[in-house]
Amino acid sequence: MTMTSAVRRPARRRALLTAGTGITAALGLSLAMAGPAAAQPAPAPSTTAASTTVTPAGHDFTATLSGKATFKAGSVTVTCTVSSSSGQVPAAPGNHNPAGPVSSSTTPATYSSCTTSMPGVGASVTTSGAWGVAMQNGAPVTAGLTIPVGGFVLKTSGLASCTVTAAPTSAATVNGTWTNGAPSTLGFANAQVPVKVTGGFGCPTSATSSTFNAVYKVADTTAPASQITVTG
Repeated sequence: MTMTSAVRRPARRRALLTAGTGITAALGLSLAMAGPAAAQPAPAPSTTAASTTVTPAGHDFTATLSGKATFKAGSVTVTCTVSSSSGQVPAAPGNHNPAGPVSSSTTPATYSSCTTSMPGVGASVTTSGAWGVAMQNGAPVTAGLTIPVGGFVLKTSGLASCTVTAAPTSAATVNGTWTNGAPSTLGFANAQVPVKVTGGFGCPTSATSSTFNAVYKVADTTAPASQITVTG
């Protein structure tokens, strides 16, 4: 083997690695190469916590994305500008829990108008199943958004064709923060969720967790002049 060929092979390997890394970064979820501990579902609000009351009891609500939802990987970001979900505050007395969170089911959050910051890579999101949210009074008020098994699937196309499935083996809870207001908001900042990645070249199939950021405005659709609030 000549010195020239020995140098040429490592250089080629570095070039392939660089290409694969660039494609990997374009995936919509922040596919961190985390170990199993980081991939565990976020804990639901404690059932022994303080008293929680969500009002108005029995009212329908809609959560609509404020601004954009971002799924970031390094310097590359996938952005969805349209997202929403709906549900209903439990009827009394179910809207009050003297020692823990108040839970309700919601429709699957939908995501559309998604783009990536890397040329040649597109992204789309589909959701399904029975989703839910658990509100816990406190300082701050917290919320646990539950995604059912396989309830969130992100697919990329173009330079990398990969499938990212959230909550791949069991339901996962994504932690957020609730703020009472007009309207009230539900925010997720660097929220973690377990994922499974499948696909060919450029797909980070060893990734086990992802990061999600978004803020939703929550409106009372039964009585638009009212606000959905969380208190003790």
